[in-house]
Amino acid sequence: MAAPRVVTLTTDIGSAYAAQLKAVLLERLPPGHLVDIAHDLAAHRIEEAAFLLAHIGPAFPAGTVHLAVVDPGVGSARAPVALACRDGSLLVGPDNGVLAPLARRLGGARAVRLDPARLGRRGRVSATFEGRDLFAPAAALLATGVPLERLGPPWRYRRLALPRPRRSASRLVGSILHVDHFANAITNLPTEWSPRVGRDVEVRLGPVLCRLARRRTYAELAPGEAGLLGSSFGTLEVAVREGRAAELLGLRVGLEVEVLRRPRSPRTARVSPSRARRASRRREYGK
Repeated sequence: MAAPRVVTLTTDIGSAYAAQLKAVLLERLPPGHLVDIAHDLAAHRIEEAAFLLAHIGPAFPAGTVHLAVVDPGVGSARAPVALACRDGSLLVGPDNGVLAPLARRLGGARAVRLDPARLGRRGRVSATFEGRDLFAPAAALLATGVPLERLGPPWRYRRLALPRPRRSASRLVGSILHVDHFANAITNLPTEWSPRVGRDVEVRLGPVLCRLARRRTYAELAPGEAGLLGSSFGTLEVAVREGRAAELLGLRVGLEVEVLRRPRSPRTARVSPSRARRASRRREYGK
């Protein structure tokens, strides 16, 4: 019998609900086969979870089972699915697009719609926690060698295209796809597109035009200084050294980011984190 596969977990449900997923998985899997990618993702942000999973998932060995529970449509008509990718990896989760970017990175996939009657799970399926009652049992079966086709009929899973960056001679245009634990704002702009390190650059963050220091490391910024750096995802991020860029600069997932490649206009002023914080508070309270 083949050794059980590793199972990764990517959710927005927090540690207590994640523990319930693990209890189900460990009914079949020996200790040491579960890897947490994240359980503290912002609630209901399917695109943000898909971005993270698509970037982190390929680093795991081929054949890994990736379980994703970011499911604002739980209990609705959206399908519960499992996918088999060309590299042998298996994906389990809701058919809301969260799995699709990773499937694309792994070379495409075929899918089945999970049939609760085929999962061998006793008791009723909760209308509010299919992660525990459908997805976790399915992931456990797949991880222990049960073929995908035994878990349900073929299904055409939903594709999800993440926002794509674009560039011209005068500007780079992208968007923020993830705000991390340090409140750094991770964009979809490839790092190799960025202006040369060591310069200050004009950046439009939503409606705010400011100048950011283009640096290679956080240590090259002064404490409290905002900068544009290459993230570990291979894309540009907006960060504040020893500070929280998203909070200081009013950044959020989905916000457009524009890096300008033209000379500084006379009307453009440098925006410091403290000034950005005051502006954000004025917008919040309508003052």
